[in-house]
This record gives sequence, C-alpha cells and structure tokens, in this order.
Amino acid sequence: MSESAVKDRAGGRFGMWLFLYSEIMLFTGLFILYAAYFRQYRPDFVRAGKELNLVFGIANTVILLVSSFLVAASVTAIRQARKGLAFACLAGAMALGSAFLVNKYFEWGHKIGAGIYPNSPGLLSGPPGEAMFYSLYYTITGLHGIHIVIGLTLLAVSAVMVARGGIAAGNDTVLENCGLYWHLVDLIWIFIFPLFYLIL
Repeated sequence: MSESAVKDRAGGRFGMWLFLYSEIMLFTGLFILYAAYFRQYRPDFVRAGKELNLVFGIANTVILLVSSFLVAASVTAIRQARKGLAFACLAGAMALGSAFLVNKYFEWGHKIGAGIYPNSPGLLSGPPGEAMFYSLYYTITGLHGIHIVIGLTLLAVSAVMVARGGIAAGNDTVLENCGLYWHLVDLIWIFIFPLFYLIL
C-alpha cells in the first residue's frame, strides 16, 4: 500500500471517529436529560416503563447484537478476500436492521393506537412524569430509528461496492467506517434498552 493510500486511510478513520464522537455527545445530552427528569419523576417513570413491551425490547437487543456481529464478520471476510461471505454478512445485517424497524413500528403503533403519544389527551390528563417519560421515549427511540435507517443505507452502499469490487482486501476503509457507525448505533441501543424497558 502506498504512503498516500495509508494517509488517506488514516484520515478517513480520524474523520469517522470525529463524527462518531459528535453522535455520542448528542445521545449523551439526551441521556443526561433523561436522568434529570427520572430523578424528579421516578415513580411515574417506573410505572410508565412497566407498560412497555419487554419482549420487543429484548428481541430488538438480540437483533442488533447479531447484526453487529455480522457487520464485523463482513470486514474480516473482505480482508480475507472472501467477497461472497462479506456480501452475505452485510445482507444478513441489513435484514436484521430492517426487522428492528418493523418491531419498532408495531411497538409504536400499539402505543399510539392506545392513545399514548406526546401531547395526547390521555397523557396530558395523567401524571406529568408519565407524559415526560413518553416524550423522551419517542424522541430518543425515534432519533435512534433515524440512525438505524442511515446505517442501513450505509450498509447497502457497502454491499453494492463489495459486489462490484469497489471494496476489497486492502481497500476496505469505507466498509470499516460503515461498520463503526453501525456498531455505534447498536451501542446506543444498549443504553436505551435498560433506561426504558428495565427501569426500576
């Protein structure tokens, strides 16, 4: 690998880590906001959290963990010049990411159908802490869902590049950076899951 290629790869990694840092700061701010309101409305938060479907939460956690493993496996496969395996792993990760969104769609749909959504009459007439809990729930999980969609788009681009030979052994920076983004999205969910579904 030429010196310029090495510098480009290092620059790409550095830029990606800076971007990931900004994403971490975004969600950290939201988690701090959550902590502040949890301290103020703990009984309401606990009661509201028990109304969420734990099965959906656990299923989505497993889905993202397995998808993260598949993305990591795709990077390893491409470095071993196993293009077919790398593509299959990316396809599997995208299928799981899509399953996550489908689960979230049904979960949100059930809550909205029950009249539980920001500024709904039911929440406005109830305890203020419960309304705050669901406002944070929809904001944080909604923002995370947007990041899932972005991640799926990046994985799709990577899969196309792998299939066309644009990503190969020794030229995997794009795949590696997309993988880092996907791992971050998974990591953020690891924090979201207990905050909303395992609240005590």
